[in-house]
Amino acid sequence: MPTELLSPAAARRRYVTVCVLFWLPAGLAIAPGILLFTERGMSLAAIAGFFAAHSLTVALLELPTGGLSDVIGRRTVLAAAGVFDCLAFALIGLGTSAWMLALGMALKGVGRALHSGPAEAWYVETVQAHSGPDADLRTGLARGSFATSAALAVATLLGGALPWLLGLGPDLGDRLSESTGGQIVALSVPALLASVMSLVFAVYVMTALPEKPRPRTTLGATLRGVPATVVGGLRLGGSDRIVRRVLLTAAAVGAALCAIELLMPGRAAEVTGAAESGAVLFAALACTGFVCSGLGSQCAPLAARLAGSGSRAVLFCLAVAGGGLVALAATAAASGAFPVVLAILGYCLVYIGLGAASPNQNDLLHRRVTNERRATALSVQSLALQLVGALAALVAGALPPGPLPWLVGAVALLLAAALWAARVPEDPGAVSADGAGTVPAHEAGAVPVGKQGVVPVGEKGPASTREAGAEPVQEL
Repeated sequence: MPTELLSPAAARRRYVTVCVLFWLPAGLAIAPGILLFTERGMSLAAIAGFFAAHSLTVALLELPTGGLSDVIGRRTVLAAAGVFDCLAFALIGLGTSAWMLALGMALKGVGRALHSGPAEAWYVETVQAHSGPDADLRTGLARGSFATSAALAVATLLGGALPWLLGLGPDLGDRLSESTGGQIVALSVPALLASVMSLVFAVYVMTALPEKPRPRTTLGATLRGVPATVVGGLRLGGSDRIVRRVLLTAAAVGAALCAIELLMPGRAAEVTGAAESGAVLFAALACTGFVCSGLGSQCAPLAARLAGSGSRAVLFCLAVAGGGLVALAATAAASGAFPVVLAILGYCLVYIGLGAASPNQNDLLHRRVTNERRATALSVQSLALQLVGALAALVAGALPPGPLPWLVGAVALLLAAALWAARVPEDPGAVSADGAGTVPAHEAGAVPVGKQGVVPVGEKGPASTREAGAEPVQEL
């Protein structure tokens, strides 16, 4: 495929399309996922094992796949993510045994790890190649985040409605099950549709994302280059205070999101009085969270303008999200209309705050790292979110019911906000290729800050990618 020099507007459109095409399949499988496993006769312990297979795979491959993207290119790794997702969703939709479902979840983890970083890195590098190191990044990142949230919101509702719709009238779901000997049931249709859409994603990536050819290399050289890139990525946080803050913030966001995912279904069941109706309420809340995250990301550039800089915007947005979790903690043991309304308001504030914080902190991150470490830096960020989130979920689950489990996430977010209180010049220096220092912006591809120390902000639009809370920490 010949290399094109895409305009920022064209790159932005293609980046948004990539975000939509990747997260639509994931969203389709969220709502019916647990029910499908139960329909296949799996116990809760087995289902927990499936999710553990997913999480462990993501954790093991997060950094190596980021390094692989930095070595062989963004497009190839993204297309591979689509292929693995295609296989994963097919196994999840058709699998009737525990090993098939576990393998499907593990392959989904491979796809998640491969996707983590390359698309955003491609967008940043493409825009800077066209417009130089002072190009506006925040607008496109924000629109990608909004597209992710919108895709997840729409797909979650569609995935939950499809099995119900198939049961109406002539009951196509039962007919489908009978004709396939139970291999395909109504609950597996969203996963199978997700498998097809993942293949569409892979084809689109290969045909629509041009990138500069990388030096020819052998398989051995590629494999040898990945560990060095990973080591450099791990050193990022120790060599730059802003990068370190971004990584620690990702860890705090992981703690908050995992606490919500663990505790909110039970709280919804308490409010409605039954598990079935609680599941419906939680599905509606999950969709609302995606919408709020998207709205928050739309407000990211405005937050930076009002706060005076990207770093101060992150501080205020994290404080808002932390306040939302405090509201959830305060109403955890309460009943009645007012506590429920306050809890819903707090829930929305969490996602609005995280949605607005993510584009601003990722904008800062991209201005501090070079192209050679960009995808790896995003993978380190995602790894921090996943690992600390899993630990926070264990802590929250071990605490007695009531406000304390919710406060795990609240304290994490408020501590992260405090990290951004001390002023650090958002200078144009970027972390060098060896991760040990900084290089000038014109050499590194980092974007210089504007006058008066304020990062230039483009037109309105939402920001970055996965750490905004736009995505579930664990998804099918």
